[in-house]
Amino acid sequence: MIAIIDYGLGNLTSVKNALDFLGIESQITNDIQKIQKADKIILPGVGAFGYGMENLKKLDLIEVLNKEVIENKKPFLGICLGMQLICKKSYEEGVFEGLGWIDAQVVRFSLEGEKLLVPHVGWNEVRCNLSSPILTGGNKEQTFYFVHSYYVDIKDKSVVVGWCDYGSSFPAIIQKENIFAVQFHPEKSQTEGLEILRKFSTL
Repeated sequence: MIAIIDYGLGNLTSVKNALDFLGIESQITNDIQKIQKADKIILPGVGAFGYGMENLKKLDLIEVLNKEVIENKKPFLGICLGMQLICKKSYEEGVFEGLGWIDAQVVRFSLEGEKLLVPHVGWNEVRCNLSSPILTGGNKEQTFYFVHSYYVDIKDKSVVVGWCDYGSSFPAIIQKENIFAVQFHPEKSQTEGLEILRKFSTL
């Protein structure tokens, strides 16, 4: 069973519906015992970084996430805000500490002089420069659906599986051992997005 973490922010139902469509057992929960019993964990999210961390703290979810993902090496997938929350720090509407699983910071797009809008909304290509167990088709371009104003500025480029261009290149898919994260919304990205969820469920 996949635990979809409910911390009061985000696209929980759409992720659950996508998994249901694929015939994958999942449950939306913030119950610590259910998270401990789950085989895998998905942390979705849409909203502000600070509120996300505050809600995780209020629900006493940080300790169980650290134990299950970092210590027990349970497969984890962060989606959109869920990808950003695993970083060390965010500069979204202030300065906030994250879960710190990835040596990275979350910063706003700086597109002065560019004919591009913030937030970055819509379909965009991702260049997959490394293979990953959650991807099909090897090192090729795939198209996914994005909605975000901030992106992950990462130090260790070796954990970046896929890059996207929007003014400049930013990490769209990262992988570090059992930790996977995507900036886009796989549940809204049709066939290629659903394939990521399906592949994650088989880990």
